[in-house]
Amino acid sequence: MAPSAPFIGDQRGPFDLALKGGSVVLPDGTVETTVYVKGGTIAAIGGQADAARTIDCTGLTILPGVIDTQVHFREPGAEENENLESGSRAAVLGGVTGVFEMPNTKPTTSTPEAVADKLARAKGRMWCEHAFYVGATVDNADQCGELEKLPGTAGIKVFMGSSTGSLLVSEDSMLERVLKSGRRRVAIHAEDETRLKERMGERVEGDPSSHPVWRDDETALRATTRVLHLARKTGRRVHVLHITTPAELALITQHRDVASCELTPQHLTLAGEDAYARLGTFAQMNPPIRSGAHRDGLWYWVSQGLPDVIGSDHAPHSKEAKARTYPASPSGMPGVQTLLPLMLNHVAHHRLTLRRLVDLTSAGPQRLFGLVRKGRIAVGYDADFTIVDLKAQWTIKEEWLASRCGWSPFTGNTITGRPVGTIIRGHQVMWEGTLADKAIGEPFRFDATDRPAG
Repeated sequence: MAPSAPFIGDQRGPFDLALKGGSVVLPDGTVETTVYVKGGTIAAIGGQADAARTIDCTGLTILPGVIDTQVHFREPGAEENENLESGSRAAVLGGVTGVFEMPNTKPTTSTPEAVADKLARAKGRMWCEHAFYVGATVDNADQCGELEKLPGTAGIKVFMGSSTGSLLVSEDSMLERVLKSGRRRVAIHAEDETRLKERMGERVEGDPSSHPVWRDDETALRATTRVLHLARKTGRRVHVLHITTPAELALITQHRDVASCELTPQHLTLAGEDAYARLGTFAQMNPPIRSGAHRDGLWYWVSQGLPDVIGSDHAPHSKEAKARTYPASPSGMPGVQTLLPLMLNHVAHHRLTLRRLVDLTSAGPQRLFGLVRKGRIAVGYDADFTIVDLKAQWTIKEEWLASRCGWSPFTGNTITGRPVGTIIRGHQVMWEGTLADKAIGEPFRFDATDRPAG
């Protein structure tokens, strides 16, 4: 049990909010206690004190706020699929308190002006905390060190393959220039563009199951091998996104001083043998959904301490676009709203522990990216909480989804573990599927860009 604190009522209270009676996942263990909030921060854990408002969390589990470190919210340029408001609304309905959003917008998020535009668009519209990646290009490669210092940015994102226009950085010489410019961890989409071009003939029209044949294991492994070599050569740390092959994870274990990595819920849940037959092009994404053996191999590496974070790679497209005949169909699927439910279901089926999930979705993002006052339940940290019912059995239904694309590959799945509440800086932004009156999301602050107040 948390230690009693008889002083808090008269010396620190009254508090703004008390979360009472829940099982609270603290850094050193899980205890049934009360968490007190004042001025948007965690003010006390345990004890008895007065609060202006109390939420009864009996039977529920209180996690540090879940952070999704890879989403594509499509604004500006493709708002018919998603925008900052709808994507962040889906996030908080799924228990996510903050997101890192990607730069492949139209125009690309690759200049100070584009970052400023996104931050302005987000103000008063985004439901959760947020940061925006800056996309590396041939034109800004030598300026990445300055771009990564912009407030509200998560760092630099590199597309080694599977991108269009200026965001494609496929040559080692150009990638080396990016890595030499700056100090923050660089996020990498690792697919080898040359091999993708060589193997385009492997695509079979009308057969999305040929997608992982085209974008085979070697396409991913070759790119990851290249970026690890360059990371070591330049002394720059990299973060390899959405790993799909056990071979890549085995390789990364040899380079943990320079490399971190991410897995997605969909690669841990879906198997190609079933997914393409059942979902068709709606299972198509980059890098692809692979075999059940690949999925099982990823879980093996989870048991060995990899990955560092779980990200959804939320990448929505309209039903109409996804229904096009392969390969004219676009790659990508929504996922920010289902990230936590899917992973809670894996916890229920003993594929990982709840504490490991917290490390992947809260502590891990804070540790890797240097988030300020986020990622743990501790006095002085922001009062960001994801409140869940670990025992609830429910079915993911289309009417629950908030993404503008209106679909999920997991619709109809019955799972165990449900997000009940989302609290950000002490504000209850979601409870039992009902949203607050207004969006209050603010930009994340990072050690690398934040100047403490004097």
